[in-house]
Amino acid sequence: MDRGRSAERVRQEIVRLAHAGLDSRTFRVEAVKQLRKAIPVDVSFFATADPATLLFTSAVVDDVLARATGEFLENEFLRDDSVKFTSLARAASPVDSLGAATGGELVRSPRYQEILGPMDLGDELRAALKVGSKCWGFMCLHRERSSPNFTPTEAALLARLAPQLAEGLRNTLLVGDSQATSPSTDGPGLLLLADDLSLVAITPAAEAWFAELAESDWPSALELPDAVYAVAARLLALERGGHTPPNHMPRIRLRTASGRWLVLHASRLRAEGTGGRIAVILEEARPSEIAPLIADAYGLTKREGEVTQLVLRGLSTSEVSEELHITPNTVRDHFKAIFDKLGVRSRRELAGQVFAQHYLPRMATGQEPNADGWFT
Repeated sequence: MDRGRSAERVRQEIVRLAHAGLDSRTFRVEAVKQLRKAIPVDVSFFATADPATLLFTSAVVDDVLARATGEFLENEFLRDDSVKFTSLARAASPVDSLGAATGGELVRSPRYQEILGPMDLGDELRAALKVGSKCWGFMCLHRERSSPNFTPTEAALLARLAPQLAEGLRNTLLVGDSQATSPSTDGPGLLLLADDLSLVAITPAAEAWFAELAESDWPSALELPDAVYAVAARLLALERGGHTPPNHMPRIRLRTASGRWLVLHASRLRAEGTGGRIAVILEEARPSEIAPLIADAYGLTKREGEVTQLVLRGLSTSEVSEELHITPNTVRDHFKAIFDKLGVRSRRELAGQVFAQHYLPRMATGQEPNADGWFT
């Protein structure tokens, strides 16, 4: 089989995994197994992230990398280096290799000199995994020092697969969150279908969403809205192994009668006791609200909390100024107040402290993030 056909088969399999109803960890383990078929990899790191801050919320990582977690975190938050995850999340291309960024001279990277090289690791290929403008996770693929660097062709392939990997991460969060949602249209709703697309079960939240649909989206002769059948049919087509173009993934957006945008996702449930049903998840298509956690913890004002969140996402002073429609001098004044309240001296120390105090402890307990990317 030629390399192009092999890569397409891997893409199709990752697309199927993304909609297979897997839990987050299983999806990541299986996705890396598929990636190895197209891109030779020795060890890997695959993390979920909070889209509001771009900080890690959980990680599936090989043991050799896990033993150096402290060093990697220090490099990410406190050191100047090439190919930082937050930079990739905002870059035109969400994928880059350390070899390419250093012009093939890995020794120009402190991460290589201080962490990778002593571990007999060489090049790394990193990706920010985004659905639309939101980043739901990061991936880093590593090779041993004796292996060749990642090629531009391999980087291009990972860039092609990144949207499907991101969609898979997002879906694993949605499936878990929708099963515990309250009966309102503030959170995801869930309905279960048999393979003949007949309705098996529905949550009150899904019923509340259906109540908002326009009559044109739900002909009276049908048990369920047209969009539900369409997204479920796309999942079945995907499972049968046919070629599925990117614009025919099991995900559909429609507008409700009240003017809100609704997104429907279809996945196959694999958990024990679900009977392998088709799950259709309904959620409002809206940007995540700014989590008040950081502001509450440090006594920040609302505006200082907004500035902090943008800093964590890697925005510069001018970019924060433009985003919040305030002057650069005002941004600097906010920086000074924030640094004083948190007891830090730089943006790097700010990111490191927020991660260490609010993300790392939750990761250590095995908590999984919810549908908004934050912890349950």
